[in-house]
Amino acid sequence: MGYTLDQFCKDTHDLLSKGVNDASRQAVADKLKVLVADQDFVKATFNDDTPPSKRVLWHDKDLDVYVLAHVQKSGKGGHPHSHGQSWAIYSNCMGITQMTEWKRVNPESADHAELAVDKKYDLGPGQSRAYGPGLIHSTAHPGKAWVVRITGGDLDNVPRFRFDPRKDKILENA
Repeated sequence: MGYTLDQFCKDTHDLLSKGVNDASRQAVADKLKVLVADQDFVKATFNDDTPPSKRVLWHDKDLDVYVLAHVQKSGKGGHPHSHGQSWAIYSNCMGITQMTEWKRVNPESADHAELAVDKKYDLGPGQSRAYGPGLIHSTAHPGKAWVVRITGGDLDNVPRFRFDPRKDKILENA
C-alpha cells in the first residue's frame, strides 16, 4: 500500500499548522508529488469517463485548506489571475498544465494593469508547484488533464483578481 489521501491530508494539516509560509507550502507540494505518483490514489480519484469538473476531496475546517480534484478538458485555457491573499499548489496526475507566471510592469496605483510574461513552463505528471499570495498566473491544458490542487480557502469566495488582457483591466473577485 502506497501513500494515501488520508496520510497526505494528515501531513498537510501537520505541516500547515506550524504556519503557512513559502517553506510549509513547498513541503506540502513535495508531499503532493508522492500522492499523485501513487496509482491507487489516481485510480480512486480519476477515470477516463470523469467529465470536466472540480470535486472537493478533503477540507480541513481548522485551517480552511482544500484538496481538490479537477478534470480539465483539452484546449481549456484561462486569463491571468491571482488568488488574492490566498495561495494554491498544483500537481498533475495525467496530462500537462501549461503555466504562465506574469509580472505587472506598471504601477499598482494605475487604473489598468500592464502585464508581461515572467516565466512559462509545463507541469507534467508527478510534478507540483506552490504559488503564494498575489502571484499572477494563467493555466492552459493542451490535452485532457487530471489535476490535484490544494488551496488556502475556498477560492470561489475570497477576494482575488482576474486580468482582462484585451482591456488591461483588473476585474475584482474573478
